[in-house]
Amino acid sequence: VTASPIKVYLFLSKGCPLCNAEKNYLESIKEEYPNLEIEFLEISKKENLEIFKKTAEELNLDNPSIPLLVIGKNYVLGWKDEQVTGQLIESDIKCAIETGCPDIVGNLISSINLQTNSSLPETLKIPLIGEVKTKNLSLPLLTLVLGGIDGFNPCAMWVLIFLISLLIGMHDRRRMWILGSVFIFASGFVYFLFMSAWLNFFIFLGLVNWIRIAIAVLAIFVAINYLRDFVKNKDGSCEVDLAGNKQKVFGRLKEVVYRKNLLWSLFGIILLAFSVNLLELVCSAGLPAVYTKILSMNELSTVQYYLYLLIYIVVFMLDDLAVFIITM
Repeated sequence: VTASPIKVYLFLSKGCPLCNAEKNYLESIKEEYPNLEIEFLEISKKENLEIFKKTAEELNLDNPSIPLLVIGKNYVLGWKDEQVTGQLIESDIKCAIETGCPDIVGNLISSINLQTNSSLPETLKIPLIGEVKTKNLSLPLLTLVLGGIDGFNPCAMWVLIFLISLLIGMHDRRRMWILGSVFIFASGFVYFLFMSAWLNFFIFLGLVNWIRIAIAVLAIFVAINYLRDFVKNKDGSCEVDLAGNKQKVFGRLKEVVYRKNLLWSLFGIILLAFSVNLLELVCSAGLPAVYTKILSMNELSTVQYYLYLLIYIVVFMLDDLAVFIITM
């Protein structure tokens, strides 16, 4: 008589070293337990994240984290090593073999699949555009809207305006185009690095409850602050003054622009763009944090994540580009 299969579910995440260690351990004991059926549930996938949340509720876990291994009603939270966590896992496997156990996670997967099948189709065919995934319809629009709103920021514009005022006095149009373009590109690159850091942070730790709550609180705080600033700051000026060093920045920018050696000017412009934009992120850290958190909750490939960030940055820099190009 063939032994009944023992279902083992491991909730894990990409880039989680503890998850990988537990996954490798489970793979290594397969031969010892031939009726073991292991399913790896990557929580970056939307449906698996839903299963993870419902499993945590079913097991009464107040602060669920990964890796989370579930065998019937038994579970093992986290991973230490083979001697400690490994022994716990094997004990639960032996218990399941001897007594049998209900397939809690399997039942949740079945119920969620039924709900999914009764909702909207996964893809729609749109004339002139082609096949579009319904779950991704709102994310491109959100990227364009938040990127555009974030771009209209006086704190990100004042250095560019001063740079343009210096470039106008030049007679070398080629040098003007090069210096202005490099400054805008470097500014966008700094923002891209900043948002990439936020994104990776949320992908790695985004399931922790307090982080989700913290981002929600941050979003509310930023909204209230923007409304307060709208009422109080009618002229739309930037209140951030780089710790009182604006005049020093202006002086350094003037020195960099008028250097005879173009390479040294470019190097100086890039350094200045990095330093100024990092400091000025205090003006607009809220929107990138909220956007990257939302982005991390979607089931996307690494390339798609960074492509969305790139689109956000392009839209974010459009007003700077428009001002520069029109002036030139």
